[in-house]
Amino acid sequence: MHYQIGQIVEGTITGIQPYGAFVHLDSKTTGLIHISEISEGFVKDVSQYVKLGDKIKVKIIDFDEKNNQARLSLKAIYPNKPRRDRKSNRYGSLPAMKLGFSTIANNLDRWIKEAKERKND
Repeated sequence: MHYQIGQIVEGTITGIQPYGAFVHLDSKTTGLIHISEISEGFVKDVSQYVKLGDKIKVKIIDFDEKNNQARLSLKAIYPNKPRRDRKSNRYGSLPAMKLGFSTIANNLDRWIKEAKERKND
């Protein structure tokens, strides 16, 4: 198949490395999504965004016809792609507090008691 820069294609994730993900486009063509092309935000772990065997749509940002290799971008299609396994805050969300002008000392005992209760739930 003939590929062009800017074309959106579907491929399968075949490998994940700290620097990016390898994608199989067809029997003769492979590509790499560099870690910088995964998401607009900071990407610590590529496997939080894609998994082996995932079928994904990517945009071709460069193509080497001699080697049949493509530079690919996921963020060009999904600029704010969320991580797949984002862990929720292990302590839960913070309770709504209305401190106003009261001091920490006035509320500290109550906050400690509430935290212990949440921990035991």
